Amino acid sequence: MKSTPLSLIAGVVALAAVTGFAALTVPGDEGATEAKAAARLPVERSSLLCPEPSMSDLAETTYTSFTPAGKGGQEAGAAELKAAEALPADEDADQDDKDKDDKDEAADSKPVISLKDLGKPSTAETSKSGAPALVGTATGAFAPGWTAQQTTMAAAGGARGLLGVSCTAPDTDFWFPGASTGKARQDYVHLTNPDDTAAVADIELYGAEGPLKSDVAEGITVPARSSVPMLISTLTSEAAENVTVHVTTRSGRVGAVVSAAEDEVGSDWLAASADPAGTQVLPGIPADATSVRLVAFAPGEDDADVKVQLLGKNGAFSPAGNDTLHIKSQMTASVDLKDVTRGEPGSLRLTPADGSRTPVVAALRVVRGKGAEQEVAFIPATGPVGERASVADNRAKGSVLSLTAPGETAKVKVTASAGSEGGDAAVKTYTVKGGTTLEVEPEAPAGLKGGYALTVESESGGPVHAARTLMVEEGGIDMFTVQTLPDDEGMVEVPEAEQDLSVLDD
Repeated sequence: MKSTPLSLIAGVVALAAVTGFAALTVPGDEGATEAKAAARLPVERSSLLCPEPSMSDLAETTYTSFTPAGKGGQEAGAAELKAAEALPADEDADQDDKDKDDKDEAADSKPVISLKDLGKPSTAETSKSGAPALVGTATGAFAPGWTAQQTTMAAAGGARGLLGVSCTAPDTDFWFPGASTGKARQDYVHLTNPDDTAAVADIELYGAEGPLKSDVAEGITVPARSSVPMLISTLTSEAAENVTVHVTTRSGRVGAVVSAAEDEVGSDWLAASADPAGTQVLPGIPADATSVRLVAFAPGEDDADVKVQLLGKNGAFSPAGNDTLHIKSQMTASVDLKDVTRGEPGSLRLTPADGSRTPVVAALRVVRGKGAEQEVAFIPATGPVGERASVADNRAKGSVLSLTAPGETAKVKVTASAGSEGGDAAVKTYTVKGGTTLEVEPEAPAGLKGGYALTVESESGGPVHAARTLMVEEGGIDMFTVQTLPDDEGMVEVPEAEQDLSVLDD
């Protein structure tokens, strides 16, 4: 009797898992069994990480958790966000301190927010100074498309502003063009580890002249289920107005996001750019933006020349004097586009100017208002909505959705979910003409109480990129924050392979 080595069988099965098509056979065997085509199935588990919201005593933070209603058929599950664990207490602490620590640990083990129903957001609030980062998991029916938003209102102080961020999935590689080590900025990169073992991360900084020297940005240990904020200006002695931050992990995985506070301008979160690519889209520039700065970086060995276009209400055009941008390899490039929107909402598209398709990453620093009434937000390059994307924490007033079709005309379905405290979902379909940006005020749920979530689904035509702007007036300042809506990756391809064990026989 002949036998095929187990290593060969394992290798073929692995190939089937990668390609979605394989046959288990030995050389010369005519009885191969072909694998079935890959099926698209909902994910069964999702992870999200929310950074430490604020150290200010004057800040109030709202957490919103949401999973869109699916097609059914999945097992029951749960979606919870819990406080990241604190470091172990001093072993020499007295018994009273130990008892207090035990109580605090028990309190921290309880979910800060739990999602109760599909298609309906849950919310939680805190005004606690130094509130912890959150680590969350969704399972079963709550996993596909799970999203969470952290929104902080800091009414006064050096970090005043409306700070919004979609909680991030853990990964091993993040790019943040648009950060700064300048004297007017206090930027922190927040690293959150969701796992039960420590992660080790490296942070690279790139300015206009290339890499910034640093002796302390390598081998940063992020303890299990905890968060580490790093003040970027302490990682290097070089002050640079525009910096690209690159976070990678040597071991483990982290969630990463940058908080940026600018003296006399405001503060917000800077989320990671889409992965390096030859073409990038940055949607959702407000019509009344008074200053727009583009920051881009070419991570490869080649320089990049990109064509800069604004996709406006009626079509695309290049900003006067800034129709192209040259980005040197490993150097951060920036250009001040001023009030590029000309009073109309728009989105920026970067495409190769020379046909080389050198990959780049990019982000926008956007300012509204003037003088003491300025407020800042950041828009990273983002991928298309794809099959479906959602954003949480929308309110009866102040929510605006930006839809951009960089190529062909497209049709999308927008669902405003049931309200967190009451109200029925509302659905509307929009057509976005190719090469334009459509800005809409979503139709709020009937009888809305509390907040609601927005879900955008592609129906036909070309790809659509989307962003949501949330605006709140506070102290005479029109504060705002922008979140992009990339594909929620709630569906994955799962190949089906069948083994024919008869190939092990003579």
